[in-house]
Amino acid sequence: MDYQILLQKKALYDQRKDTLPEATVKSYVQAFELEYTHHSTAIEGNTLSLLETKVLLEEGLSVGGKKLREIYEVVNHNKAYQYIKNCIVQGLPLDENRIKDIHAMLMENIMVGGIYRNVDVYISGAAHTPPSPNEMYRQVKDFYVDLSEKSISNVIELAAWTHAEFVRIHPFTDGNGRTSRLIMNYQLMAHGFLPISIAKEERLSYFNALEAYAVNQDLSPFADMIAVLEEQQLDRYLGMKEEPMFWKD
Repeated sequence: MDYQILLQKKALYDQRKDTLPEATVKSYVQAFELEYTHHSTAIEGNTLSLLETKVLLEEGLSVGGKKLREIYEVVNHNKAYQYIKNCIVQGLPLDENRIKDIHAMLMENIMVGGIYRNVDVYISGAAHTPPSPNEMYRQVKDFYVDLSEKSISNVIELAAWTHAEFVRIHPFTDGNGRTSRLIMNYQLMAHGFLPISIAKEERLSYFNALEAYAVNQDLSPFADMIAVLEEQQLDRYLGMKEEPMFWKD
């Protein structure tokens, strides 16, 4: 995808975003956050439907017949997303402490979060095997060094790399996917782009794109996927109507 076209649409979005009706934007943001939490948890096997997620998050009602862990996964994900939005407002950089905090929030009431694994892990169906603990520690430290020094000439590639490299290393025993999708959006939003949601229906394409990076160091398929999703988000905002102007004689 042409990154320059994406930048042009972002420039239009930057011009118009403050003219959009507040109620329209608020409802759109609320709908996005609901869908994002639903899809990000569903990719990992959570069985709550979009409607059940809505009832849980917006009305605070428990969902019968669901495992307690699934309830916490949804509530925790929404809390972690609000946390990263707040960090961005404060101008805080994405670093190791922030990522550990995100993971700890995701794992609240499920397991102790924010602590790197000391065991080997395997990803079923994947050609890539995450590094053993000693090598993982070295790689995750290198990741944070690269994160602080990475060029931001192309924000889409930066966001794609942040996600793909972190999930390739797989530093936690659980929650790596949700953490990676959150820090990907952290990068997008921190640089003025809109957050994106990868639909559970696109899970296979998503995993294949990540596998291309993990096995062949080819970031293009995943960066292209993010670019398309970002363009869709920008198009939705640009499709919103501005508030009408009323002139007095």
